[in-house]
Formats: sequence, C-alpha cells, structure tokens
Amino acid sequence: MTRILVADDDRDIRELVVAKLELSGYEVVAFANGEAVLDALRGGGIDLVLLDASMPGRGGVEVCAAVRHDPQFASLPVILLSARAEESDVEVGLAAGATDYVVKPFSPRGLLERVEEALQGAAR
Repeated sequence: MTRILVADDDRDIRELVVAKLELSGYEVVAFANGEAVLDALRGGGIDLVLLDASMPGRGGVEVCAAVRHDPQFASLPVILLSARAEESDVEVGLAAGATDYVVKPFSPRGLLERVEEALQGAAR
C-alpha cells in the first residue's frame, strides 16, 4: 500500500487531507510540524510527502530542502501546500526541490489528482 506523510500545523487541513487520502486507499502518517518528518522518512516506507510550506519551527520549505539534500530521498515526491500564492513564493518552493506546489484553499479532489500525478511521475 502506498504511504503518504502529511505535515501541517493546521489541524482542520491536516484532518481533511488525511481523510481524503485514506478514503482513496492510501495509508497516511500525519504530523503537526516539520520536526518529525525527517525522522519518519528515515524509518522508511514513505512514497510521497505533503508539507505545509509555513509551519512554526521547521517549515515545509526548509524540510523539503533537507529532504532533497539527502541522496536517499532524491526521487521522493514532495508536494508543498501553502496559502502563499505569489509567483515568488511558488518559485521558492520549487527551488527548494518541491515536486509540486498547491495553493490553499484547494479542492480535496484537485489535491488528490496532484498526488496521483506525482506518484505516477515517481514510478517512471
């Protein structure tokens, strides 16, 4: 089963994302901050990461950059979620190594499509 790691400090968004992914047949591991993400990844078995770009402490952009600097996770799809929609914000996220950048608010169906696209791209 495909495992997705979700990290978002907004409980409502985190629970919405987790529910949509689980209803779609994915196994989900969720965290409220970016600190736990790298440890969870080192535990293995994660196929995709969804990160809130701006979390207290270690934000998603910083975590994404750390993931990309670890050769073990070079091809792991990482999708950033953010309320920041300026072109410069998207550029920063993609420059940090994000596979995709999704602007909040988003439709759960649209997010699921982006997740599926990222997973298919990683399988190639």
